[in-house]
Amino acid sequence: MAWKNIWRNRSRTIITMAAIFFAVILSILANSLKDGVFNNLIKNVVSFYSGYVQVHKQGYWDEQILDNSFEVSQTIESRILKNPNISSLTGRLESFALSSSEELTKGCLIIGIDPERENLITSLKSKVIDGQYIKNSDLSVLLSEGLAARLKLKVNDTIVLLGQGYHGATAAGKYPIKGILKFGSPDLNDKTLFMPLPLSQDLFQAYGNITSYILSLKDTEALDATAGSLRKNLGADYEVKTWEEIMPDIRQHIKADSNNMFYVLAILYMLICFGIFGTILMMMEERKFELGMLVAIGMKKSLLIVLLLIESVLTVFAGCILGVLISIPLIYYLKIHPIKFQGETAAAYEQFGFEAIFPASTDYNIFLNQSLIVLLIGLILSLYPVYKIIRLDPINSMKR
Repeated sequence: MAWKNIWRNRSRTIITMAAIFFAVILSILANSLKDGVFNNLIKNVVSFYSGYVQVHKQGYWDEQILDNSFEVSQTIESRILKNPNISSLTGRLESFALSSSEELTKGCLIIGIDPERENLITSLKSKVIDGQYIKNSDLSVLLSEGLAARLKLKVNDTIVLLGQGYHGATAAGKYPIKGILKFGSPDLNDKTLFMPLPLSQDLFQAYGNITSYILSLKDTEALDATAGSLRKNLGADYEVKTWEEIMPDIRQHIKADSNNMFYVLAILYMLICFGIFGTILMMMEERKFELGMLVAIGMKKSLLIVLLLIESVLTVFAGCILGVLISIPLIYYLKIHPIKFQGETAAAYEQFGFEAIFPASTDYNIFLNQSLIVLLIGLILSLYPVYKIIRLDPINSMKR
């Protein structure tokens, strides 16, 4: 009977289902874009430099000097890679030195890397804008664009480095420039020099040592759990830092934006409530005479309430299912073809190394959670007809 009642007035049913249908699509779209933008921001930040997780010798983060470096260990690497969520790792040797070209001198951050492993985690090779990417056996270096401009150097020129090495040793050398890198981060772009790990270990006389392991994760949602597991497995001799601990300002920015989105979504849900409630009010007004007549001829109000609830559940559920089915290809399309910014907005994003796009997240939890939220809203609002039936006066309701 409930199913027949739904389709007795097709226009009313279609309007109600349409309200729920568009509510599901809007809520899924809003949350998908929110998660997609934040995930893309994190990916961009991590691919700059930090990786998702870093492992150092205990105390290095508080005093970032070469004396707090540690020896490369296959045993430690095996213990790190034993974690099922670690997809890859690479070692780095980092320190500061003076870089010179003729009469020009500037401080720079020197990073010794394994070129192939580094590229897997931070896509460093894609940032080469002139020259070529280095190999592990090379005796040449990569220079960031800003540092090269300040020192007036280009590919195939020679840069001179002078600094302090491991345990106070003198670090000095001159190296040909094999390539120029461009970073979105102004800080990295102005002061960074990359060289093969063996070459940096020779420069700083820190043979066989690194200052950190940079880790890439399979499931970035399990960041804290992975870091906690690594701390337990590696013991007190090593410290494990997530990208959130390394770059707390970025974390705060994302948290602030998430809080702002909460209010936007709250307004969206409020609009959804009004939309669904409006269709329910219309339905009750149209069926006022019918319901009054049913009660007048002896139908129990309890049975009428059950009938209306079943109608509401069927209508809301059908609207939710249709909304999810339509939103799936829409969200996947926006993931493959994200919304792109143009003009000054795009330039502002790219200046800081962020892609000027709004990609969508295809996490199945978004589809499930949002459809359940809208379903719950619809079911709660369906209690309004119950209230009206309880207070129904059949004589007054049948008056035309």
